[in-house]
This record gives sequence, structure tokens and C-alpha cells, in this order.
Amino acid sequence: MAVPKRKTSKARRDKRRRSNERMSNPTFVECPQCHEPKLPHRVCRACGYYKNKEVISVD
Repeated sequence: MAVPKRKTSKARRDKRRRSNERMSNPTFVECPQCHEPKLPHRVCRACGYYKNKEVISVD
């Protein structure tokens, strides 16, 4: 079985682990009903509409 020849430094180890956490910020789209920013493919929290249909009632 292969064994590492040298110890991996903490900086090198942490750099490798950190690369998985790097994600882009979520993109927002404009709600066609109320023109508020919302996440794509989600119900709008401001008006409760999804695909031009009211899914939840918002007070």
C-alpha cells in the first residue's frame, strides 16, 4: 500500500479542504408579479406567486 513520503503541511491540507467551500453567491431573479428579487425556481416570499399562480397566501 502506498504511504506518503512527507507530512502534508497544515497550510496545504487546509487549502485543499477550503476549495470545496468556495461557492458563488446565489443569483436572484425578478418576480414577474411584484418585481421583488427572489431565488429562481422558488415561491416569491413577497407575494406568494410561483409561475404566475398564487401558491401561498401572504398577509
